Amino acid sequence: YAIEWRVYDDGLAYRFVTSIKGDVKVLSEDFCIQLAQDTRLVLQQPSGFKTSCEEEYTNVQSAAWKAEDRMSELPLVIAGAKQKVFVSEFDLFDYPGMFMKGNADNSLSAVHPKVPVEFGDDGDRSVKILKEADYIAETNGTRSFPWRFMHITQDDKQMAVNTMPMRLAPASVIGDPSWIKVGKTTWEWWNGSIPYGPDVNFVSGLNLDTYKYFVDFAAANGLQYILMDEGWAKSTRDPFTPNPDIDLHELIRYAKSKNVGVILWLTWLTAEKHPTMFETFEKWGVAGVKIDFMDRQDQWMVRWYESTARAAARHRLLVNYHGAFKPTGMNRTWPNQITREGVLGNEMTKFTGKITPAHCATLPFTRFLLGPGDFTPGSFGNVHTTAFTPQCKKGHRYGDETDRRPIWAEEIGTRAHALALCVAYDSPLMTLCDWPERYRGAKGIGALRALPTVWRATHPFTGVIGEDYGVVRETFDGRFYAAYLGVAAKDVTLPLDFLPAGTTWEATVYADGPRAADDATDLAESTRRVTRDAPLTLAVAPEGGFVVVFTKVR
Repeated sequence: YAIEWRVYDDGLAYRFVTSIKGDVKVLSEDFCIQLAQDTRLVLQQPSGFKTSCEEEYTNVQSAAWKAEDRMSELPLVIAGAKQKVFVSEFDLFDYPGMFMKGNADNSLSAVHPKVPVEFGDDGDRSVKILKEADYIAETNGTRSFPWRFMHITQDDKQMAVNTMPMRLAPASVIGDPSWIKVGKTTWEWWNGSIPYGPDVNFVSGLNLDTYKYFVDFAAANGLQYILMDEGWAKSTRDPFTPNPDIDLHELIRYAKSKNVGVILWLTWLTAEKHPTMFETFEKWGVAGVKIDFMDRQDQWMVRWYESTARAAARHRLLVNYHGAFKPTGMNRTWPNQITREGVLGNEMTKFTGKITPAHCATLPFTRFLLGPGDFTPGSFGNVHTTAFTPQCKKGHRYGDETDRRPIWAEEIGTRAHALALCVAYDSPLMTLCDWPERYRGAKGIGALRALPTVWRATHPFTGVIGEDYGVVRETFDGRFYAAYLGVAAKDVTLPLDFLPAGTTWEATVYADGPRAADDATDLAESTRRVTRDAPLTLAVAPEGGFVVVFTKVR
């Protein structure tokens, strides 16, 4: 065996490479980081190996983190006074995901889930692990193992320019990826699947009229897909029998006539038990699948991710994994795996107030440095922390059955902050969480209509983990987007030196309005001519932000 090293100006990586005949059992893998002194760690700590990776990031001191405390998922950040060290793994195939634990002596050690060998029933979404082996992997003895890497920088802003995953990523195995179409999608689940508004002239619910309504909205606003969450099928256990109230085949035909694709949600267990499902979906004309509730990263499940992405690619289907672990290179090998969750995202604002602006300002320095994340941003139900109440505590779907008005979900932060998340967070399939009636005619919808979901280049201009993040993104059609999201009120200066010399640009600004400190929905839209010679300074409200779109004039 050998150890392969890669050393860069801003980091390092290593992996084991073995050349042993036949299969081998890996009993364990040692990986230890010894710190010179007590240091702040930024990490997320699940209650065990069964996790959807939707924990919030917290601060833990290395000297106080004991072996009996909760372990940490990857990635994690060692936030030293002089250096910031981003730690994770990449090129994870046929091997379990790595977790870390503290040793109460300023050191961190790796721990891996064992191979499950016996399963039991656990409902329609998962299985119980009844028995585990005494090893973490059984695999071919001639192979390379996952990269263990560290990205090392001097300040938080530099962290956000982490290209280590791109350097370590395996090559794509899809020869012609031209059928893989990026874009934006609607989503009906977040607000209870029951549209309400003056233009709803039908009985809304899980039926054909409702989903045609979503198709019409997508077609009119430049969205490429609609996502049909739980309820499109008659049973969560049967992917071949659609809900009879929907007429799925007519809906797919109608959506195609408007150049809108249809993505279907299902559990991983249903996909596992019906191996011909992807072939059927291709015949139906389905564009992709959202597969949910894996909640594990032992070797068996990591293998399952790849085999499922391979099967979906064979039938030209996109895959969006939810209940998933962090990106580890699969979206590079199988680019039809277009996005995945593995993040405490906006969907959870239905149940908790943990998706705060501070949390949002942590993710660009942690989870999103590994790859695309389906955060489901873009809510126009904007409130400040002091006014926020989770939907589940206000009642399910309807607040008043006499007039059937829904209780809409809310998002913490201003509308400008919500728009900034759509630019700051990567997801080639961008799931916009809110309802058509919230978007229609509202301030800010123009920013969502024109929003790209892939970028040519990324340049952070400011940022402190957990406090704020500012980024400039270059599009493939020659525009620039600037986005800022923060926690505290402040004036933020955006340098315009990214604009080419001798050119003039029109800047369309979506910023916090004058009442945004009290009314989080207050958004100010304006346009102005700019050049690179003078920076742009914008007032940001508490829990606010901004988006600026630059289009070349001459």
